[in-house]
Amino acid sequence: MSDAYIALADGRVLEARARAPGRTRGELVFTTAYTGYEESLTDPSYAEQVLTFSYPLIGNYGVRAERFESDDVQPRAAIARELTDDVAEWLESEDVPAVDHVDTREIVTTVREEGAMACGIAAGPDATPEDAIAEMEACEPMSAHTDIGAGVSVTEPTVHEGGGEATVAMIDCGAKGSIISSLTERGADVHVLPYDATPEQVAGIDPDVLFVSNGPGDPENFVAAQEVVDAFAGETPMAGICLGQQVITSALGGSTEKMAFGHRGVNQPVRDLRTEKVVMTTQNHGYTVDDTGPLEVTQVNVNDDTVEGLDSEDLDVITRQYHPEANPGPHDSLGFFDEVLAMADTTRRVAAD
Repeated sequence: MSDAYIALADGRVLEARARAPGRTRGELVFTTAYTGYEESLTDPSYAEQVLTFSYPLIGNYGVRAERFESDDVQPRAAIARELTDDVAEWLESEDVPAVDHVDTREIVTTVREEGAMACGIAAGPDATPEDAIAEMEACEPMSAHTDIGAGVSVTEPTVHEGGGEATVAMIDCGAKGSIISSLTERGADVHVLPYDATPEQVAGIDPDVLFVSNGPGDPENFVAAQEVVDAFAGETPMAGICLGQQVITSALGGSTEKMAFGHRGVNQPVRDLRTEKVVMTTQNHGYTVDDTGPLEVTQVNVNDDTVEGLDSEDLDVITRQYHPEANPGPHDSLGFFDEVLAMADTTRRVAAD
């Protein structure tokens, strides 16, 4: 007898097995990654979502905190064909509902055909289908989470020292820890600021580079980050990853749009328009750049031609839609961080002159 239920916005209710009890709701999405479940489950970009793993067995190499991308499990719930006890116990300790023994192929196909949708979860000995339906009916669209950054950002400025070779001011919209470490490992001091930081706070740091991080939700809701970008455009080199690319583009006069089901996985092919080289990338986003404004498209997704990279020599801007730090995933694009810090070198040389 089932003790968990998944209610979908298309009217179906799927039966499952409860591995971590609870009731919750969120936007139903899936990832095609077959490793890196610890990184995925701690990626702040999954906030307010229910994460389905398309790979059938999740947890086969245990759970280690050193692989976490943040301090907390970020999705509202997790769905898998089979969860090991290690992962199930971890999720239960974090009060995150989890279910398995469900046909995840059906869920993935549904999302691909109908798009990311509202989902309700009810798991545990007293769970009923009606509980899951009630959760689904109360689920808000991602665009309605107007202050989603508050749940994933630092509340106070923090500094991560890397040797002082460059100073990076990072607007934390839900930054993965490996993005910060990718910069500190290259000698940069990273000043992490809250998602609603002001231009005055950034000016007080006097950064060589302004960096806008990844994060969850609709980029149009990150108004403060857009205001910071607008204030420093053309004066301070800037870079962004994932949501950061979208925020920078919007601030500079471009626009974004919601995708049907997004890109989430570690095998997304990206083509560089200048070199014609194709690299495999890690991605996790449900929005994409529609109008690039003054920025030049330098990279596109091989599968659907969506914008993957933007540059501007005049404005000293470089952004990527995918995750060059690749935790989990391939390391084909780690050179992005060297390009970012090369902009800082140019800034210091000009200042010295």
